[in-house]
Amino acid sequence: MFLEDEFTIGRMRVRRISISCLVAVTAFVACIAAMLGLASAARAETRQASGQLAALVRPNDVNSGSLLFPSKEPGFYVEAPRLKTAVAIDVSGPIARVKVTQRFQNPSQGWVEGTYVFPLPDNSAVDALKMQIGDRFIEGQIKPRQEAREIYEQAKAEGKKTALLEQQRPNIFTNQVANIGPGEEIVVQIEYQQTVHQSGGEFSLRFPMVVAPRYNPAPIVQTVDFNNGAGFAIPRDPVQNREKIEAPVLDPRENARINPVSLTVNLKAGFPLGEVKSSFHDVDIGQDGDQAKTISLKGDAVPADKDFELTWKAAPGKAPSAGLFREAIDGKTYLLAFVTPPTAPDAAAPSKREVVFVIDNSGSMSGQSIEQARQSLALAISRLNPNDRFNVIRFDDTMTDYFKGLVAATPDNREKAVAYVRSLTADGGTEMLPALEDALRSQGPVASGALRQVVFLTDGAIGNEQQLFQEITANRGDARVFTVGIGSAPNTYFMTKAAEVGRGTFTQIGSTDQVASRMSELFAKLQNPTMTDIAASFEGIEAEDITPNPMPDLYIGEPVVLTAELPQDKAAGKLQIVGKTGDQPWRVEMDIANAAVGSGISKLWARRKIDDLEARAYERQDPAALDKDIEAVALAHHLVSRVTSLVAVDVTPSRPANEPLGSAKLPLNLPEGWDFGKVFGEKAVPSGGAERHGAATPAGTAEPQRAAAATQDLAASPEIANLMAAAPTAKAATLIAQKSSTVNLPQTATRADEQIMRGLTMLLLALAAASGLAIWRRRLKGLASAGAKRDGF
Repeated sequence: MFLEDEFTIGRMRVRRISISCLVAVTAFVACIAAMLGLASAARAETRQASGQLAALVRPNDVNSGSLLFPSKEPGFYVEAPRLKTAVAIDVSGPIARVKVTQRFQNPSQGWVEGTYVFPLPDNSAVDALKMQIGDRFIEGQIKPRQEAREIYEQAKAEGKKTALLEQQRPNIFTNQVANIGPGEEIVVQIEYQQTVHQSGGEFSLRFPMVVAPRYNPAPIVQTVDFNNGAGFAIPRDPVQNREKIEAPVLDPRENARINPVSLTVNLKAGFPLGEVKSSFHDVDIGQDGDQAKTISLKGDAVPADKDFELTWKAAPGKAPSAGLFREAIDGKTYLLAFVTPPTAPDAAAPSKREVVFVIDNSGSMSGQSIEQARQSLALAISRLNPNDRFNVIRFDDTMTDYFKGLVAATPDNREKAVAYVRSLTADGGTEMLPALEDALRSQGPVASGALRQVVFLTDGAIGNEQQLFQEITANRGDARVFTVGIGSAPNTYFMTKAAEVGRGTFTQIGSTDQVASRMSELFAKLQNPTMTDIAASFEGIEAEDITPNPMPDLYIGEPVVLTAELPQDKAAGKLQIVGKTGDQPWRVEMDIANAAVGSGISKLWARRKIDDLEARAYERQDPAALDKDIEAVALAHHLVSRVTSLVAVDVTPSRPANEPLGSAKLPLNLPEGWDFGKVFGEKAVPSGGAERHGAATPAGTAEPQRAAAATQDLAASPEIANLMAAAPTAKAATLIAQKSSTVNLPQTATRADEQIMRGLTMLLLALAAASGLAIWRRRLKGLASAGAKRDGF
């Protein structure tokens, strides 16, 4: 505007000169870009000639949702395998047999290895692995963990197709599949056995679909041992197999949900069915008589981002109160029994209670989970009796003891606590241990005649479970620990085990619709007497093993569920179960001869036997001997465990020796209802781990796709687009640099020749721009002088 007002005569010439300069600069830049393009094309032709280009891509070359991992060619990546999962569940009475088919697809033209971190129920007995290659099926073999790993690594190095299934937690497994060829699909089938859950007359089955990101505390040094003369301590990592339970997580704000799952349940309840429903997914239900139904997900598949839960009840008046099943195998008889004790009408409820509520408000609880937790806790506080005492503790990576000790459950205190709970927001890490220590150690002595209860509301998204189990075992005293699992993908292993070692019970709440019913069920357990001193024995038979051992306490509506191993030739006699509700004794007898034939009971017994050994590990002075005992049971029953794995190997090499093999973990969805920014921070996930919640992401995996998406956003920026449409000015270049600084690009090596050429280009561009600007100014000054003389100034 200034030029137009002051120098109207020279206006057209000034604009013509500036455009001329810009055209020259643009032509120069285009020439340099062409040179770079020719150089890049030459390298591409060379790489293609060597047979490598087809396997390599840059971040901008792939579609949203792809996982990239670094190749040996700096700046290039290999597209990771994709996954589709089909689940078939056959329920027969109290037992479920599950077949999980994982289809690993390699979309690239290179050879790849994929690692998939996935969940299974914490009580699953995993006993089968099959790998399908074309029309051939290769059976997996159970081996000690280290031996299985060595077999897998050797087969991978030899170019053979191979699969390895390992347990990282009782509910977290990894499946590694190596040497998937260009465009190939490898099918891996996993099978497991589990028992159906029962409580309050309702039967349920849960299939977890995604491993939620875990908060993994850093290793710490608690003590220094000077006796060895060195004066140094080795950091003790509170998270077992830290790197094994971490996986890249796609940001749902930038990527479509992946890992589609199809699922079918063939339900044969063994009794007339009443209501059958899916808690979190839309399903189609087909009738097959009054005792059987077929349930399948609506549509072809759903994304793996939340657990599937199926519940069913018996028709009115048809609910079973007991069950007895047996299986004869390998010279042994295995029993599965359950019985629901009656509620003693005159059993005295606790006269007064001391309830310590602990609520998790860390970043992983953001969204739907914190709302479910707030509603649940507010409801629990409102149900306290005036003669009860209570306290509220909240935690993220900090902790608050609200009342700083137990207070009377007066209307005023309850109102204050409810208001405080409703004000909580979710953010930060999940430092659970300090809150648990405060709940167990810092609430003062238990009052005479009172019952201390600790109610823990959390999603359990942590990796240091063993630390918490040890704390509960060591400092529980007379208190009982109840866990409430919140959210779409809770850590059921931690929640179940914490309640077990705390002599409490576990309740799951996966949606706000379940808050009222599930919390009412929990209130009934909190407010009614427990059944204690439970024991099982056999009349006329010497049982070799009964699990669980010892028997846990039971709460109203919960059944006694046990398995036993018996001699084959003495499968007759009676099973006796006894216990007490308050001071009231209770006893039941079941004739073994009346047991129905079942399948897979031996696997269930072995799984629970291993659980018993693990639970009592603190009593063993020799960890190696404990591992040997677990290994013996797992090998005898072909089960995956902490010390055994399943490995399958194709005998024929398929990958040529001169072809490289890329490797990375397959990405996971963020669980439904989670807030990515609250868990990982508002920035993209750093390669070393999450900023807030602590779930690590391996370098070079999710990062490239996020950088690619950010680059596309940058190009679409109206401000930059307008500037670039006008001219590639210094202002536009500066703005691009500023915006690019917020993009987390992959931290990988780059080609020196490309960087040198880019540097020279920028240098020449700057010189050309400066030269053009100087010419423009001189010309402008001359025009201004001429105009002034002509106008008489």
